[in-house]
Amino acid sequence: MNPNKPIQSIQMLNNTQRNFQWNVDYEWTIHIFPRLLFLTSVQGDKTIKRYNNKNQNKRFDINQASNSTESMAIRSRFNQGTKALVFFMATLLIWIVSVLWEILINKRKELVAIILGFIFYQSANWIIRKSMRNRDPLFVNTCVSLLHSTTTSASVLFILVNQLMVNVNHIFEHAQLVDHTWPWAYTSLCFSCGYFAYDQLDMLLYRLYSGWIPSILLHHFVLLVCFTLALYRNVTINYLILTLICELHSVFLHLRKVRRMAGFRDSSSSVFVKVEWVFNWMTFVLARVVSHVLITVKLIRDANKFDKGGIELPLALFGMAGMNLLNTFLGIDLFKAYRREMYPQRSRQSHQD
Repeated sequence: MNPNKPIQSIQMLNNTQRNFQWNVDYEWTIHIFPRLLFLTSVQGDKTIKRYNNKNQNKRFDINQASNSTESMAIRSRFNQGTKALVFFMATLLIWIVSVLWEILINKRKELVAIILGFIFYQSANWIIRKSMRNRDPLFVNTCVSLLHSTTTSASVLFILVNQLMVNVNHIFEHAQLVDHTWPWAYTSLCFSCGYFAYDQLDMLLYRLYSGWIPSILLHHFVLLVCFTLALYRNVTINYLILTLICELHSVFLHLRKVRRMAGFRDSSSSVFVKVEWVFNWMTFVLARVVSHVLITVKLIRDANKFDKGGIELPLALFGMAGMNLLNTFLGIDLFKAYRREMYPQRSRQSHQD
């Protein structure tokens, strides 16, 4: 790597900051964020090396591994997790600075709901951790996720029912979805942003992820960028509220996970579990697959109604493409889990074959 590159990047960042007018959030995303991310990744490589040297003996006794292959596998997994930690922690810190700048410098008091959402779910985490016998970080995190999906789906249903009662003929018009904001929609979206920031931090602190590019961390990162940009510019708020209908399915998804982690795994003869799976599949199809496909179709049909050269349409299409792709993988995993749980003998036999 050229040693002058970080210096040149810092000079570019300083020039950008001197000429930047902080009243347009589009500029933050296009110019400043990538440079900060680049500088963070440069420093991240140095941090990874220091972190590995300091903690290698504490976390893994690699020198005592049975063979060199096992030693390399352990070191590789550790380095992957550390690099993911550094990258996503850096992006989360940049996001926090951006939100605080909007609230404190640009006087965007309505964004305080993001901070309140973070505090609410972090407090729920502490309460669950103190009150439950099972203090496993993954169990506590899943319980808080169940709380978020329940409160968010309830708020989305409340907003939609309220609009259907007063504005049923125009609720899904392009102008309504892009330029207007339904009552309580902005606050609800801010609160969900606070949750995604909390959940990202909790997973990073307790290493509740795996892989070189953890899908759950990438999912939260994309949502935080899309949601906060919409909140800064106060556009497509109602579109994003419609995407949160999928939290109805997340309720049953997290409920199943909490049930199994609590030790209730005998499911083939349980009426409760069978009913749970019925709602799981029903909400997956209606609240996740159908709703997201319809939103994508609506975006494509109304593409000519968006401002030309604007960031709203590309960002919305990119986000929906990612959601539909994740829904496909989620459906495959859900089907495998259903077979394992409802037909354990058949699943065991196919695994042996």
